[in-house]
Amino acid sequence: QVQLVESGGGSVQAGDSLRLSCVASGRTLRSYSMGWFRQAPGKEREFVAGISWSGGNTVYVDSVKGRFTISRGNAKNTVYLQMNSLKPEDTAGYLCAAREKYPEAVVTLPDGYAYWGQGTQVTVSS
Repeated sequence: QVQLVESGGGSVQAGDSLRLSCVASGRTLRSYSMGWFRQAPGKEREFVAGISWSGGNTVYVDSVKGRFTISRGNAKNTVYLQMNSLKPEDTAGYLCAAREKYPEAVVTLPDGYAYWGQGTQVTVSS
């Protein structure tokens, strides 16, 4: 069984920064891409950013380009989401996900990921 555990969420003011972390543990995944999604109440789950196994391929949703940065730790089992210049519309539960198939491809659809964390809440007030 694979576990993904997110941390780093919180309540901040508009313009502030947060750094989310996601650690994979449990059954060893051979190689996998990872993604961050977010979901606000009453809304569909939205892709935010993804990164390939090597870290050489990253994809962002347009609304966060230039503000958010996804990266992997040296141990590869950790992924970070650095969020700068936060806006109230960034308020949501943020979830990380992992997929083993085609680990150098970044998939933006939730159905493409087999493993999910429980999420960490980010609340941005104006």
